[in-house]
Amino acid sequence: MTMHSSLQRAFANRCVLKAISGLNNFDSDRVAATIKAADLGGATFVDIAADADLVKLAKTLTNLPICVSAVEPEKFLQAVAAGADLIEIGNFDSFYAQGRKFEAEEVLALTHQTRALLPEITLSVTVPHILKLDQQVQLAEELVKAGADIIQTEGGTSSNPVHPGTLGLIEKAAPTLAAAFEISRAVSVPVLCASGISSVTAPLAIAAGAAGVGVGSAINQLNSEVAMIAAVRSIVEALATAKVEVK
Repeated sequence: MTMHSSLQRAFANRCVLKAISGLNNFDSDRVAATIKAADLGGATFVDIAADADLVKLAKTLTNLPICVSAVEPEKFLQAVAAGADLIEIGNFDSFYAQGRKFEAEEVLALTHQTRALLPEITLSVTVPHILKLDQQVQLAEELVKAGADIIQTEGGTSSNPVHPGTLGLIEKAAPTLAAAFEISRAVSVPVLCASGISSVTAPLAIAAGAAGVGVGSAINQLNSEVAMIAAVRSIVEALATAKVEVK
């Protein structure tokens, strides 16, 4: 497995920002807006739905590495053929609202199936936050054995912040931060902390042991390009300050 060189450097430096447009977002205008914001704001890579046309679109907009996300392994094939640099099983957030849950066995099976189809490509796998923390750690270890190169945490949909402002942002990120803390100590591959992360909590993810963060709604739910670019920049800057503090 050869990871994209810029990604490898960013993971080694623990300053990765993945800008996520959404696994179920096939709206090319919205996806394009996220990609442009990621590119202009200084993100490390972008994560889009596993769709060949979206990959081709992304290639015209940025030189950043392109990750595609899906929960059906065969969907990766055309996206990779179109030029995707890495693939992600998950993030599962968009499915929970539909009542669809992913258990450990299914995620592990999807990982084995994906690796059988695409043995060489860099593979990131999300650990479902519906599992207890010790089960999340156990699954992460099994996923790495099954061929995962990156482990991603989640949890933003399960937290119900009760306070506004900064305290609310920390409450929202607490589940994914806790998972990043536990999993990063158990596996040797990079951990990406995603779901419910903001510029306030990105440095906390690095302090917890993550090599970077994945951010979706804090960027893609804004409705102007300028605001989206500013959101990306603020997270990039937050990660830079975190690195200094961690050293």
